[in-house]
Amino acid sequence: MMFLLSMLIFTILSILILTLNLISKKMFYDREKSSPFECGFDPKSSARLPFSLHFFLIAIIFLIFDVEISLILPLILTLKISNIMNYSYILIIFIWILLLGLYHEWNQGALNWTN
Repeated sequence: MMFLLSMLIFTILSILILTLNLISKKMFYDREKSSPFECGFDPKSSARLPFSLHFFLIAIIFLIFDVEISLILPLILTLKISNIMNYSYILIIFIWILLLGLYHEWNQGALNWTN
């Protein structure tokens, strides 16, 4: 009985989804509606401009070193309940890894803003 009820619900929902999908499709395609919005003006050039890889690298480096805050905050909260020696070791290793990453990025030249 439960199987038949679930199959009936599944069938009704499938029919409803297919019907709504067919009804809700837009049949009117307009050139202005399908083109990108440029403040009311026709686009004068291609929207695909060459993107500087250096901006991308700086953003990725920022994200990597910014995530450290979300990892350091729980360490601050557990300071009261943890052993001070273990806490110090974990914090020193964590900061050492971050400084190693910063040195690597500096050594590779990713932090130099030259073309």
